[in-house]
Amino acid sequence: MNDPLTDTRPNDLRKAELLSTKVEHIDITSFDARPIIDAMGKMSFTSRDLARATGIYNQMLADKDCTIFLVIAGSTSAAGCMDAYAELVRSNMVDGIVATGATIVDMDFFEGLGHKHYQALEIPDDDTLRSLLIDRIYDTYIDEEELQNVDHTIFEIAETLEPKAYSSRAFIREMGKYLVEHGKKDNSLVKLAYEHDVPIFCPAFTDSSAGFGLVKHQVDAMKAGKPYLTIDSIADFRELTDIKIAAGTTGLLMIGGGVPKNFVQDTVVCAEILGHHDVAVHKYAVQITVADVRDGACSSSTLQEAASWGKVNTGIEQMVFAEAGSVIPLLTSDAYHRGLWKDRPKRAWAKLFA
Repeated sequence: MNDPLTDTRPNDLRKAELLSTKVEHIDITSFDARPIIDAMGKMSFTSRDLARATGIYNQMLADKDCTIFLVIAGSTSAAGCMDAYAELVRSNMVDGIVATGATIVDMDFFEGLGHKHYQALEIPDDDTLRSLLIDRIYDTYIDEEELQNVDHTIFEIAETLEPKAYSSRAFIREMGKYLVEHGKKDNSLVKLAYEHDVPIFCPAFTDSSAGFGLVKHQVDAMKAGKPYLTIDSIADFRELTDIKIAAGTTGLLMIGGGVPKNFVQDTVVCAEILGHHDVAVHKYAVQITVADVRDGACSSSTLQEAASWGKVNTGIEQMVFAEAGSVIPLLTSDAYHRGLWKDRPKRAWAKLFA
């Protein structure tokens, strides 16, 4: 008869071998990218685009009337940019965040609980990874068993809350509160956003580990004949539009595209529908993407195109067609070291919903 311990040991060793090299998130305060960005401004192609985009972000920081939204899609948080985004919150360089559920839950909250992402130094057959319960994002690994801990933690948070409708912002704030009390990482975007009253919106919130945890919460409540909480995506749109109406001048720093990009841009149109015809389009906009403009998708649509929808000012915008993980450290380090954030008023938009 086979010994179960003996049978699993080779798999345990193989899994440990593959999950042996942690992703180290870049510290934008540890190096000064200003000379590089200045030099790139004298070049051409993507280098000059990046320098201009960095200049626009610095304009946002210098404009004391400007509310800045950090908009994130894709997997740059898992790939090493997580601490860069956290620093933007800590240093009052962004006032609101719109992101995918994966960015906020499966990546940042995941690490906030003490888990890690790993470099895939070799990529075996993906069926082999599945047998080892290792999830892959391109050349980055996640331990599926640790990710399921996120699912169950979301369930535990839901179980403690009043059974009613919550915007994603309201629920993510509860996640930040949980990390303050139980988290294992100080440099968590979710935790810092809670502490600094920076609202986070995930318009596709349940498309993440949050979805699994909330489904379990609802199913268990239904079986017990009890009420349960739910996520109100309409409240997300209303609350984000409320910020746009109250803020007036706004700027967008967008990494990737997809739902977060369209969602934050649409606040201008929503404000008009609500009768606020004096609400201005987003004054500043930067987007970093590798999406191809020929595919007709939102992720790749240019900011000039967004102007036709009445969403973005065509005068102060820049597309940067580059893999974001390779340019975000430069853009954010430049802005950090120029120090224009030091004189910015703190907006604390989360208090708008207190």
